[in-house]
Amino acid sequence: MAKGEGSEQYSNASLLNKPDISNGIKLSSKKENRNRLSVCNKICYAVGGAPYQITGCALGFFLQIYLLDVAQLDPFHASIILFAGRAWDAVTDPTVGFLVSRSPWTRFGRMLPWILFSTPLAVVSYFLIWYVPPFENGKVIWYLVFYCIFQSLQTCFHVPYSALTMFISSEQKERDSATAYRMTVEVLGTVVGTAIQGQIVGMANAPCLPGPGDILANLSNYSLLAGHNSSEPVISLDHTKTAYMISSGIISIIYVLCAIVLFFGVKEQKDSCRPRSEPMGFFQGIRLVMGHGPYVKLIMVFLFTSLAFMLLEGNFALFCSSTLGFRNDFQNILLVIMLSATLAIPFWQWFLTRFGKKTAVYVGTLAVVPFMILVVCVKSNLIVTYIVSFAAGVGVAAAFLLPWSMLPDVVDDFQVQNPDSAGHEALFYSFYVFFTKFASGVSLGVSTLSLDFAGYISRGCTQPEAVHVTLKVLVSAAPIVLILIGLTILYFYPITEEKRQGNRKLLQELRDNEADSETESTELANMI
Repeated sequence: MAKGEGSEQYSNASLLNKPDISNGIKLSSKKENRNRLSVCNKICYAVGGAPYQITGCALGFFLQIYLLDVAQLDPFHASIILFAGRAWDAVTDPTVGFLVSRSPWTRFGRMLPWILFSTPLAVVSYFLIWYVPPFENGKVIWYLVFYCIFQSLQTCFHVPYSALTMFISSEQKERDSATAYRMTVEVLGTVVGTAIQGQIVGMANAPCLPGPGDILANLSNYSLLAGHNSSEPVISLDHTKTAYMISSGIISIIYVLCAIVLFFGVKEQKDSCRPRSEPMGFFQGIRLVMGHGPYVKLIMVFLFTSLAFMLLEGNFALFCSSTLGFRNDFQNILLVIMLSATLAIPFWQWFLTRFGKKTAVYVGTLAVVPFMILVVCVKSNLIVTYIVSFAAGVGVAAAFLLPWSMLPDVVDDFQVQNPDSAGHEALFYSFYVFFTKFASGVSLGVSTLSLDFAGYISRGCTQPEAVHVTLKVLVSAAPIVLILIGLTILYFYPITEEKRQGNRKLLQELRDNEADSETESTELANMI
């Protein structure tokens, strides 16, 4: 009897201590299914990247020419608006990143509430940027204030959205797949932004104004042109202003719809990232992030390459209309570049997985250099310009989007090297966006100021030779030098494909160990 009782007790104890293998398999299977994203989830996540690209493309391509030729500000004041607005925007990125990193977890997540509440005010301020106020003295203040407000609110959307990559799944493969969807939609966003703004504005493009030199040089030709125009519908500057407002209204509606799709179509997974470490101060967070060597090298690469392509983007419309003489076709040339970039995304995704991210950035960025040279060396020809623009779009897609695919690798490398410091993803993404916007502000401010020094004439049919030379430097020589500097820094970027895979395995082991520890703690608590 005693022996039987002892055997029974031993048997019961063994059953208690023996791990339930079937439950472990079920939990593992459940975890894998939770980390796997459906195609619908990936599309909804990707759609959230469209507003930033649509508005950014419209502002990047058209704001400079809008301020100069439609709002009719002098180049000096336009340069102040463009640079100060972007500089303010750049400063807000680390601030918002810091606030997001300290945000509490809600039933909607940590990132999605920022996106939801920033959207309504952002679209209102965006619309008012493209409105010409009925007064002259306060125009500069008007555009500067609403430009800064919009940039701040868009930061509250884009920084959390960028960091959301780390919260949609703990599987790197799923993140990379979602990023590929995002890249495709973001390039489509640039096409949509260029098409809406360019085509609507292009249909109501006010004619240029001949200067005294034009009239004296060719009075007879101008008389013939005036006689020809008299039989056609006259497009005034007011029509152009209305066109800009219509296009901005349509873009604002798309912005809201994309935010709604993102909010309801994506669910943040609290266990996708490791538990957040103790909160830290703002400057402590800056030192922590900027002290990670691979991250510093990557943002320096992104700074120089972004500055190069921002110079090209911000001045290409003026270059086409003023230097090449395609005043009525520049919006179509821009659209060709963006369509080409969209079609090139699947190729670069294949190239990235086949040859690695670092090689893809090298090849993709250098691919655009020959076409930067051709566009300023070949004599003005519309067909040649279309061909060169299409070829350049292939390189633009790689140069703009491939560096973003490298950022999650840096965050993973940081977490491997600093296992006790977690939950700072928003800081990494905010500084990354900071340097993008800083590059944009510098490029737009410097280029517009350069045009002021060169003697740019608002809505002028012809421009001084110094303006043509300045535009050629801004869309070709300067970007090429900046690209070469950025790629030189990329050579010293330490995260190879082998190291990336190793970090992925180590981080997964770290997550599994933490999950096991949490499970054991829960079981002990239940037993007690």
